[in-house]
Amino acid sequence: MTEDITQLSYALDTFYFLVCAVLVMWMAAGFAMLEAGLVRAKNTAEILTKNVVLFAISCTMYLLFSYHLMYSSGAGGFMPSLGFLLGAENTADQVLGSNGDLYYSNRADFFFQVVFVATAMSIVSGAVAERMKLWAFLAFAVVMTAIIYPTSGYWTWGGGWLAELGYSDYAGSGIVHMAGAAAALAGVLVLGPRKGKYGKSGAVYAIPGANLPLATLGTFILWMGWFGFNGGSELMVSNIDSANNMAQVLVNTNAAAAGGVIAALILAKIWFRKADLTMALNGAIAGLVAITADPLSPTGLGATLIGAVGGLLVVISIVALDKLKIDDPVGAISAHGVAGLWGVLVVPVTNASASFGSQIIGAVAIFLWCFIASLIVWLILKAVMGVRVSEEEEYEGVDLAECGLEAYPEFSVGKK
Repeated sequence: MTEDITQLSYALDTFYFLVCAVLVMWMAAGFAMLEAGLVRAKNTAEILTKNVVLFAISCTMYLLFSYHLMYSSGAGGFMPSLGFLLGAENTADQVLGSNGDLYYSNRADFFFQVVFVATAMSIVSGAVAERMKLWAFLAFAVVMTAIIYPTSGYWTWGGGWLAELGYSDYAGSGIVHMAGAAAALAGVLVLGPRKGKYGKSGAVYAIPGANLPLATLGTFILWMGWFGFNGGSELMVSNIDSANNMAQVLVNTNAAAAGGVIAALILAKIWFRKADLTMALNGAIAGLVAITADPLSPTGLGATLIGAVGGLLVVISIVALDKLKIDDPVGAISAHGVAGLWGVLVVPVTNASASFGSQIIGAVAIFLWCFIASLIVWLILKAVMGVRVSEEEEYEGVDLAECGLEAYPEFSVGKK
């Protein structure tokens, strides 16, 4: 009888983990639709290509290299071990919980983790949209998913020094989202703004996206996928406590997204005198990112307030970055970076086991590592192959220059 219960628990936890991973994979579609809706029509095919290929690169690099790098060393280290290159990688079929209970298949753990690294890389895609060379972006994706992300991931989820320090990040506000935003910021600084975005007198000119219905669909897809992102991080559901935790996580995830939408829309109405849809969409993302660091400890109302602050911050950050002439077409740096930082720092307010000191150190370490390492890679790519398309190609659209086709060819003017 005990053996039957063990097998049933193992099967249930593995199935739950895999379903959550599939939901997170669905977020790749959300990022693709959101970004495609917020760029101009002439750049749609290229950004869709980036999202498809970056997912494939992330999965391949994590399978061949990064998963073993992220989980290869003893506790407390600063650098992951490279021993797996000599055949010492972990090939166990099962993952044990801290109390010795079987949680799930190790292969399920890999599948869940691989969609997280793809999420981090997707954040970069939107921020550098409309003027970056496709192959330079894909080259960066290889380095980001093979080395940069798994190194800081090892510090935290892999048992490295930040884990030993007590840094707490339930599903990755800092580990995933702020890391991706830091890499994006480095790329944007190297790349420069789009032509016509900023005037000489400090004026900021709006460059509207081509398809706001598509962007809205992308946001709802991300909202849905986030239930797997946060819910799967509970790791198991085969006992009463874990099942209740899973329910609380989903309630709080949804509440934070709703709070982010409401707060962002109200601030946009007060500030711009208009109900700005793009700010509401980014408010949803910011609320989701903010609660990701700890979607378990707060009450539903507390999660709503955490998401609401994320929604306010994303509006302020988007405006501030434009004032600084940091051009992010989709608001990814603000939604994932600023809101991610807020999510990491607010954890000790509701979680007594976390401390502000460890959260600050963790946030600074992850940001600096991802930003500096990414900046070096971007500068190398700029020197070796260039990172920006020509002014003429940017004017015509990177769809034709990089992909040789258009997403909406029937709407082209003056072309046969």
